[in-house]
Amino acid sequence: MLFMLLLAGFTQVANAQQVDSMFVNLYTDSLKKGTYNYINVDGLMHNGRYIPLDSNQLSFSSSYGTFYGNNLFIDRDCKLEKVHIKVSMKDGRMHKDFFMYIKKKEDPDLPTREEIMNNQPKQKRKS
Repeated sequence: MLFMLLLAGFTQVANAQQVDSMFVNLYTDSLKKGTYNYINVDGLMHNGRYIPLDSNQLSFSSSYGTFYGNNLFIDRDCKLEKVHIKVSMKDGRMHKDFFMYIKKKEDPDLPTREEIMNNQPKQKRKS
């Protein structure tokens, strides 16, 4: 009898922790070459709470690049316009498919410390 009650309790806890739906929240509109691009996935729980999901619960795949956890690395030599990404729950209950474009323009170089210091406006002293 005690065993049956414990089993029923564990079943309810497991069901309460199930993800009802998942959402991909992208921080940018394109993937950058030569860097790790974080793919943010949130799960909506039965109780209305959102939780972050990672490679413990999800499987990631893409038409180009390599996944390291939630991070997709696109090498600098990539000539593609966009990448197809698929995120699936490991239990196979749901998945999301989407395309992300690859950034075409290179990021400008950041100014050096010396350039920043030399370009600061001179402050007027109060007399």
